[in-house]
Amino acid sequence: MPEEKLSKIVSLCRRRGFIFGGSEIYGGLSSIWDYGPLGAIVKKRIKDIWWNEYVEKREDIVGLDSAIIMHQDVFVASGHLEGFVDFLLDCPQCKKRERLDKLEKIDKVTYRCSNCGFCIDTSKYRPRKFNLMLKTNISATEDQPQIAYLRPETAQGIFTNFINVINTTHKKLPFGIAQIGKAFRNEVTGGNFIFRMKEFEQMEIEYFTKPEEAEKFYHWWVEGRYNFYIDKVGIKKENLRLRQHSKDELAHYARACTDVEYNFPFGWSELEGIADRGDYDLTRHSQVSKKDFYYYDDQTGKKFIPYVIEPSAGVDRTFFAVICDAYTEEIVKGRVRVVLKIHPRLAPYKVAIFPLLKNKPQLVELAKKIFYDIKDKMAAVYDDTAAIGKLYRRQDEIGTPFCVTVDVESLSDRKVTIRDRDSMVQQRVEIDRVYEYLRERLELT
Repeated sequence: MPEEKLSKIVSLCRRRGFIFGGSEIYGGLSSIWDYGPLGAIVKKRIKDIWWNEYVEKREDIVGLDSAIIMHQDVFVASGHLEGFVDFLLDCPQCKKRERLDKLEKIDKVTYRCSNCGFCIDTSKYRPRKFNLMLKTNISATEDQPQIAYLRPETAQGIFTNFINVINTTHKKLPFGIAQIGKAFRNEVTGGNFIFRMKEFEQMEIEYFTKPEEAEKFYHWWVEGRYNFYIDKVGIKKENLRLRQHSKDELAHYARACTDVEYNFPFGWSELEGIADRGDYDLTRHSQVSKKDFYYYDDQTGKKFIPYVIEPSAGVDRTFFAVICDAYTEEIVKGRVRVVLKIHPRLAPYKVAIFPLLKNKPQLVELAKKIFYDIKDKMAAVYDDTAAIGKLYRRQDEIGTPFCVTVDVESLSDRKVTIRDRDSMVQQRVEIDRVYEYLRERLELT
């Protein structure tokens, strides 16, 4: 059952230190989550792969790290102050509050409550407008407030720095500006674990093109971003699909949009959106700020406002999809074995090292020596806090590709047992070849 799988994934993430509830000791907060020791590692690996692929390896994309708190006029220009809203409807029968666009529509004015099935007449029970942005006061005094907003997307920091980047990097079209950072949305209907949160992290690129080349680059980015999840993150192709937005779905700034969707336990949902934003954002910031956002093409002698293609990915949703995709249950010797078959490049640790018996000082000493020799070269963990069977299960659940066990025979034959996570096949390997053995197999995956 999908709900059962989601429940098991949440339990695993909390039990093994991937995700914790935010402010949990005080009862927690709705749709707020913390990343634990292992979750923080996997999340960083996802961001590093993305940054390396799109900034460090490319000449046409530069990086940026803009401020989270932004001037309110930024969002006047972007349209967020006026248009970034949800319409909420309270069911008069069961009192549940839901987004209007998520309810079943019966006719022009009637919607069905998803909780109790009551048909709500919106001519009697009016939907209420709810702005999703989080407001703050950056004045030193309460009586003279200076209102600012926590950004609802990282994109606006890129647009407001467009002139700065052009002037300092001298980039020519087409080129992109990439950013990884936190964004904030006061989501009323959260849920589904970390899929929809009030505080989340984005990986966004604003790719600036000539207007006549925008469609070509739009399709190029759609294909490239879809393949990224398969080739770089290791998500199964059968769990991914592309879905193009219909005209009535498009955001106020978009000319076209395609979502990369993942088949989560609760169904197909957006992992990333690739939007053709046209010249909407730069035009609006030019109008409101009275600054010149025109690009001069020295080949044609023409000035114009560039079009923008935006691949916008969620770090948290990518993390969630990776965990869902990797979560596996197998029956081994009549017992359920839970294993996280995560791609080795994303695994928190590449290898775990154990002594078979922690009360044997010679085994502990040798195991720790192997651990310290390997730790400088790849992510490794040492553990002697349980029996060997429990240690294997623990590493299976956190996705460690290999386990190295030092046993009594290791003292005489100078070999250790290396166990493969996915196949559970064990091999005896010379101690001097352990790193080479691991490196060869990790590079092959």
